[in-house]
Amino acid sequence: MQLTFIQGLELLGTFAFAVSGATAAINKSYDVIGLLALAFITAIGGGTIRDLLIGATPVAWMTDELSNTAIIVAAIIAALFFSYVKKLNRLLSTFDAIGLGLFTITGINKGIAAGLPMPVCVALGVITGTFGGLLRDVICGEQPILFTREIYAAASIAGGILYLLTGHYTGIPGDISKSIAVAVIVAIRLITLRNNWQLPRLRA
Repeated sequence: MQLTFIQGLELLGTFAFAVSGATAAINKSYDVIGLLALAFITAIGGGTIRDLLIGATPVAWMTDELSNTAIIVAAIIAALFFSYVKKLNRLLSTFDAIGLGLFTITGINKGIAAGLPMPVCVALGVITGTFGGLLRDVICGEQPILFTREIYAAASIAGGILYLLTGHYTGIPGDISKSIAVAVIVAIRLITLRNNWQLPRLRA
């Protein structure tokens, strides 16, 4: 089976999300089952919620053997080479940002295919890209980074809106508008991480 460039990037994003879940499980001293479960939840949680919301069953991961294999491999690598994986934080952050961008566009396109309003499509994109990490943090008993620290959902929203504007209101070809939107999401995510930029917090 020959992968396209975009499919290869999506697989890398899935792998990075799974490693994120697996390393979180190791940090919490979970057992092997917990490690695998958290790797899967982090990687496919957002897409599962999206598919359930729009009634697309069976959900995507149930028929995607390649992604499932990538998640299992990611969990094994994280378990066996944990000390080395932690040192690859910058590389994994890059893959994670690429995954966020691509999964955001995937969620939006699924909403469009279902005939949903554009704001709902953007919301589905954000859910696809971010809710796996949200579930990971909740299960681990941590404050979700989605709501408290890092600029994550905001990057997804900005890229999603840009994708709709360029792809559906300007006539730019789909592949080009997708590439532009993903590049914007990745750039926002990595620049804000590097400079430790955060959204303003609300305080009582």
